[in-house]
Amino acid sequence: MPTPTTSLRATRRTAVRRLPRRAATALLAAAVLSGLVPTGAGAATPTAHPAPTRLRQDTDALHTTGVTGASARLETPRGTWTARSGTADLRTERPVPQGGYVRIGSNTKTFVATVVLQLVGEGRLSLDDTVDRWLPGLVRGHGNDGRRITVRQLLQHTSGLPDYVGEVAPHPSAAEYHRNRFTPYTSAQRIALALRHPPSFTPGTGWRYSNTNYVLAGMLIHTVTGRSWEHEVRTRILRPLHLTHTSAPGDAPYLPRPHATDYQQFAPGGPLTDTTVAYLPFDGDADGSMISTPADTGAFYSALLRGRLLAPAQLAEMRRTVAVPADPGTPPGGRYGLGLSWTPLSCGGGYWGHSGDGYGYMVYPATTADGRSTVTVSLHSRPGDPDTATRQLRATTDLIDHALCEARGSSDGG
Repeated sequence: MPTPTTSLRATRRTAVRRLPRRAATALLAAAVLSGLVPTGAGAATPTAHPAPTRLRQDTDALHTTGVTGASARLETPRGTWTARSGTADLRTERPVPQGGYVRIGSNTKTFVATVVLQLVGEGRLSLDDTVDRWLPGLVRGHGNDGRRITVRQLLQHTSGLPDYVGEVAPHPSAAEYHRNRFTPYTSAQRIALALRHPPSFTPGTGWRYSNTNYVLAGMLIHTVTGRSWEHEVRTRILRPLHLTHTSAPGDAPYLPRPHATDYQQFAPGGPLTDTTVAYLPFDGDADGSMISTPADTGAFYSALLRGRLLAPAQLAEMRRTVAVPADPGTPPGGRYGLGLSWTPLSCGGGYWGHSGDGYGYMVYPATTADGRSTVTVSLHSRPGDPDTATRQLRATTDLIDHALCEARGSSDGG
């Protein structure tokens, strides 16, 4: 989705998903229920490593920005820890579940880009192929032309194609959410909606996040393989990595249990709406429909950066980046590769990942360049004003920065 000032599905233009600008939740009088739990067979105790204490503090700080419930899972060579703050449900005030299911939004794009790059590695298509070669005649209208757009440009958001999301959520409100949440759209319908608008720029001359690019990438996978993108993600990624808590549910709108309740504030100062049920107009395709857990999400990014899913040449292509516009709340200097974003760390270097958000949620995984340390942050409410959204995003990126810098420091120090 979009940035706090543009849309949910890009809570950071280089990383998320869609919806037009709505993001943020007023401070709520909910009990603060926080916890820090070392997990895994070889986990260190909370006092054995400085990162866990800071992790709890940063997760609590995120909650105090108005997020109803938040969690962070940090995995390093020295152990795995989870911090939770706030509540999973405003009525019962039960805690955010340990390892609960979450919608991962535009993190779906990284899975899809990985499959496309696997196909490139197999010689079944090229990043320089045009969209029209595989989907002839589909992208036409208002100056959009699939004969001039390459596969690389789709994956890197340099195609200039307009985003379809504004068409399926033109007036974000609780009424629109309840009225349309169970309405499915085909991929072709989404593309047709996008093509009602002219391109943002000539292909290859700019950068702008557009969910339309990845709807087309999913269609391209189907054309090349004869099977759906969901099938290819399952057989090529989920099964080999044993990610048994990750799925591409299509138009199934419900989260498995356990999960926290997601809340969307549709207007500044307005009430919170339970938006745990998917909004199928933009939660049902290759641009952002997947469900996972923080553990599975971190395991995917770790495996990807460790080279377990792509050959060196294709991983290098994925990590070949272009500069992207700065967003409020995110560190300057961010870049975008092929379905993968890069963000600088305050301690030097940077991390790879891809945030994702939608009505009522945001999930932001981040992984060091060697894949050895990962942190995944989950927010279970989104606010209605851009300023609060910016504060929440800044608190999220601060948490990631602190966690990965301290993890690296303790690793370097033995």
